[in-house]
Amino acid sequence: MSMENAWITYRSMTRDRSIRAKSVNRALIKRILGYGRPYRFFITAFLITLVFTSLLSVAQPLLFRRIIDQGISVGDARVVTVTAILIAFIAILDSGLGLVARWFSSRIGEGLIYDLRTEVYSHVLNQSVAFFTRAQTGALISRLNSDVIGAQQAFTSTLGGVLGNLIALVIVLITMFILSWQVTLVSLLLVPLFILPARWMGRRLQGMTRESMQLNSDMSVQMSERFNVAGALLVKLFGRPADESANFAGRAVQVRDIGVKMAMANRWFFTALTLVAALATAITYGLGGNLVISGLLTLGTLLALVGLLAQLYGPLTALSNVRVEVMTALVSFERVFEILDLPPLVREAPGAHPVAPGPLGVKFVDVWFQYPAASQVSLASLESVAREDSDSAGVDVVRGMSFEVLPGSLTALVGPSGAGKTTISALVNRLYDVTDGAVLVGDADVRALQLQSLHDAVGTVTQDAHLFHDTIRANLLYAKPDATEVEMLEACRSAQIADLIGTLPAGFDTVVGDRGYRLSGGEKQRIALARLLPKAPRIVILDEATAHLDSESEVAVQLALDSALIGRTSIVIAHRLSTIRRADQILVVVDGQIVERGTHDELLSVMGAYFDLYEAQFSEQSMPG
Repeated sequence: MSMENAWITYRSMTRDRSIRAKSVNRALIKRILGYGRPYRFFITAFLITLVFTSLLSVAQPLLFRRIIDQGISVGDARVVTVTAILIAFIAILDSGLGLVARWFSSRIGEGLIYDLRTEVYSHVLNQSVAFFTRAQTGALISRLNSDVIGAQQAFTSTLGGVLGNLIALVIVLITMFILSWQVTLVSLLLVPLFILPARWMGRRLQGMTRESMQLNSDMSVQMSERFNVAGALLVKLFGRPADESANFAGRAVQVRDIGVKMAMANRWFFTALTLVAALATAITYGLGGNLVISGLLTLGTLLALVGLLAQLYGPLTALSNVRVEVMTALVSFERVFEILDLPPLVREAPGAHPVAPGPLGVKFVDVWFQYPAASQVSLASLESVAREDSDSAGVDVVRGMSFEVLPGSLTALVGPSGAGKTTISALVNRLYDVTDGAVLVGDADVRALQLQSLHDAVGTVTQDAHLFHDTIRANLLYAKPDATEVEMLEACRSAQIADLIGTLPAGFDTVVGDRGYRLSGGEKQRIALARLLPKAPRIVILDEATAHLDSESEVAVQLALDSALIGRTSIVIAHRLSTIRRADQILVVVDGQIVERGTHDELLSVMGAYFDLYEAQFSEQSMPG
């Protein structure tokens, strides 16, 4: 048996047979075929090449028979020469068809991978923020890699393998029966002896394969969590490198041990297949040799049967597991479709219109909001631990809130942690949709606006400014890819970061590192602000942009903010109350409700919740440190 057939047998035997219980879904099949429709020419051509390849594989043993029986045995040099040339030509043609089949297969497979990956990637990016707060990043990446590749194998490996093996089996059996029905029947009687040991070893390999995949996954998770900047920093700060190394060594030794077991099991597996194939060959020679001696069979026919026998058992074994092959491919498609069938929580309404030109205000009209339940935004299979919500889902986070931010004015939101301030800002740029009531930008409900137009009009700087692991230039251009060098430089001057960039050897081409860790907190915040300015948003939301900065960085960022907010409608979530004294209105939020509103001086004179917050913060700042 050839190594190629041995590998086909091995792969089919190590498939997870737990999926046997699944039934074929016709709707799923129809949907899958839809993805293959753009490649129907390539699929048809691929299948035609498989037919010709199978015919050529049978032609070679028959030509060997001819060269022996009609050439060598009778001393006909012409037959020997012509047949040898024909064998060489068929070998070349077979190699060429193999290359052609591989090109068609890769064209189909890589095309499907591209189609599925881009579709899944785009669909995931269009999910709401709530989706990303629950879904495990590694699980999403797995869908884009392992499952997408598994799905494309339905059209390449599975389709080609099943049809190719079926065609080859039929042609080989017909040819063998024509040559000698006695030898063919004996060969078929040995099939159980060939398949049963392989299945027994296959079950062992399945279990070890699953265990190996899990152990490797656990090891990869530890590496990914410790090798990023935040993880490595935490390990060093708590003095745990030795403990982490010991923990990793424990995982690695398990991977090593299961690898040794699998290597030996694989060797036993291939040894068993080789022995059984050798036994079948020996019996064929024994029976066929006697038939040759008795004159019932020619020597060339015997050698042709032996050649055909090598092509018989691989397809037979693979086809005995065809259901497992097919269902494995279908499971991968199901996992991909599971992502594609999850509708985004926030979707653009049919007939949505762009944001109106000119200055914009923001208005909340009796707004109520609850965070969505897990079943609405995510999939249990994408979470490391699937569980029911036990926190804010089903609880009103914003309760009956009404207020107005006039165009060009500054409104500050203050209050204790968890009061709902960040949630309020997320409703403005429609990261979430309100449960009841309405949020208006200009005079339009945000749910009636085009999402791109809304995000162009509203700019946000968060408390933890995220920078991609790229250059300063690339991060600055993210908000406005067509921004000129002059615009970037002007934005950096307004954000009080131009002088720092000028001192860097690579300037704008300086790489900021993972999540911008090569920069200080204040520098990251100012670059994030500079990134926003060329976009020229008419509404700016600042979510505690100076909360965790030192005094020097806070002063620099505050200067940048004062410059950036001129002439813009602004909503500022402030932890440090000293930064919002000049606000046109201050809203004090407690438990999702506005309990006080007014200017800084007005609220202090009331001596209510704002006064208590201000006094408490002032006292903390006055305490000796």
